[in-house]
Amino acid sequence: MIGYYILAAAIFLVSMYVSNTLKSKFKKYSKVHLQNGMSGKEIAEKMLADNGINDVQVVSVAGMLTDHYNPASKTVNLNEGVFSQRNAAAAAVAAHECGHAVQHATAYSWLRLRSQIVPAMGISSKLSNIVIMAGLILSASGTLIGNTIFLIGILLFAVTTAFAFITLPVEFDASNRALAWLEKENMVTQEEHGGAKDALKWAARTYVVAAIGSLATLLYFISVFLGRR
Repeated sequence: MIGYYILAAAIFLVSMYVSNTLKSKFKKYSKVHLQNGMSGKEIAEKMLADNGINDVQVVSVAGMLTDHYNPASKTVNLNEGVFSQRNAAAAAVAAHECGHAVQHATAYSWLRLRSQIVPAMGISSKLSNIVIMAGLILSASGTLIGNTIFLIGILLFAVTTAFAFITLPVEFDASNRALAWLEKENMVTQEEHGGAKDALKWAARTYVVAAIGSLATLLYFISVFLGRR
């Protein structure tokens, strides 16, 4: 278990670094005001309209970094700062979330796949760690069923790892759609576009770190399981 704690600590430190850098980048580009004077809400509404999407509403939600697209309610949810602010960071986030709406409207394959495994992901994320710990405790006490329970826990954790990697192309594609639209429609200046690109790059890295961390943990659990056989 010492190896697991070292691995978990390393992943936590890298995650914290990326998260703090992301917050710093968004703070920096929040000071780069858009020359077109449009708010995040207005940018989101224009991107949706330009892509022929008329049944998605742009709404404001509380909190920071709480922005997301909800395919069930067909809403682009922007935090209060992004919703009303008129800067490069707000433009990046608003366009990125609309990128997900465009994915939904065009039946983007990776988004469809991710949506299909959301129910399994919900169950796995709640149970995997509990089942893994139970399996480790039982196997350590000499109970034969312990290894079986441990294996079930690993399989549950594998679902969360698969979900993390499936999320990567979804997020990168949404950012690419956002940046391409911002440039094509002349929504931002070169400086503003650079800020938006940098902000989205660091946002994407949070997903990359999460996926790599999940894979490393999964491989560790598999090695422990094989060592107990």
